[in-house]
Amino acid sequence: MWRSAIVLIILALVVGIVGAIALGAYRWHLSTKELRANLEAARLPIKPLTFDAREIADLPQPVQRYFRAVIEEGQPLIVAARVSHEGTFNMSETAEKWSAFTSTQLVITQRPGFDWDGRIAMMPGINAFVHDAYISGEGILHAALLGLVTLADIRGTPEAAQGELMRFFAEAAWYPTRLLPSQGVRWEAIDNSSAKATLQDGDTAVSLDFRFDEAGLIASIRAEARARTVNGGLVFAPWQGRFWDYELRDGMRIPLSGEVAWQLADGSLLPYWRGRITNIAYEFAR
Repeated sequence: MWRSAIVLIILALVVGIVGAIALGAYRWHLSTKELRANLEAARLPIKPLTFDAREIADLPQPVQRYFRAVIEEGQPLIVAARVSHEGTFNMSETAEKWSAFTSTQLVITQRPGFDWDGRIAMMPGINAFVHDAYISGEGILHAALLGLVTLADIRGTPEAAQGELMRFFAEAAWYPTRLLPSQGVRWEAIDNSSAKATLQDGDTAVSLDFRFDEAGLIASIRAEARARTVNGGLVFAPWQGRFWDYELRDGMRIPLSGEVAWQLADGSLLPYWRGRITNIAYEFAR
């Protein structure tokens, strides 16, 4: 009798866990649809429709070399990108504790915005669901175990908006026509291999230092201060990303691999995201 009871209890637990996983995935799917519908609704028209090399004639030399290396005259400008990634995410705030992730991302170039929808493995069969987004000027970070139990929910603050717009700007190496001056980016010379770029959206402005390699491609980006969550609070710290594995996609050279890290108080780097694009599809202006 007691064995039958134990079996029934185990079956009930299994059914409950499976049901929770299915419910969480469904609810998360609905929230993703809502976020992306809002992102699409905020779209603005893009002009010009194609790249004219005359618009980069007055830019700093390393920036001119970059555009000549990645796009050609007449390249249609990107209005949207749909990206899939895989990689590892560091779950520790002070050390390295890596977990596998997969994700999809929708990017709209005007008005600037994106939604990153990630699944980070916590244990076999158990994932943390994460939305990292910038939509209509609002920064959003929402993480939930199984899509049900909230682990973090940060949104609606100036720090969140700045941080997420900074991410959008840094990842423009994947959608390079967004870095053109006609798209609202201001470039200033630093030296022969780097330049400072500034982007403003509404009341939020961000600046990044771009460093270019010998081939003219973006090797890294850096911000001197980006809001970081530590022990439930916000701390501003230097932030940087690296790119490599450039390949040709739809007439443009983009990096397929990257790493993002915080610089700690002692000057050391703490990487927290390492990933690779597994698929990218563009929508072009017309």
